[in-house]
Amino acid sequence: MKNTENSIPRDVFDHLVDLAAFALGEDEKNYLHDQMNHQLNAIQELEAIPLPDDLPTTTHGVEYGDDGKPALRNDEWVACTNTQEILTQAPELQDGYIVVPDIPTKELE
Repeated sequence: MKNTENSIPRDVFDHLVDLAAFALGEDEKNYLHDQMNHQLNAIQELEAIPLPDDLPTTTHGVEYGDDGKPALRNDEWVACTNTQEILTQAPELQDGYIVVPDIPTKELE
């Protein structure tokens, strides 16, 4: 990593991992911390590129209105034609619904 001055401090990273209730081993934490700092460095490199003030914002093909927001799409309901095929892949069903395990939570202080 090139820029350690603006890297994510390990204590801040560990605190975020705890807040997100991630169950990570030490190797996973080290890897993720390193990767996040690499991504932060890449963002900082992009931010350092000088751009003219009058450069228009690129919308990548999405038309934006005068309010700066894309137009809302029309919601169209389409019936699912293969529900039985999907349900046969579920490990457990109850009354036609897929049963999912509870997600353990940790009380935040």
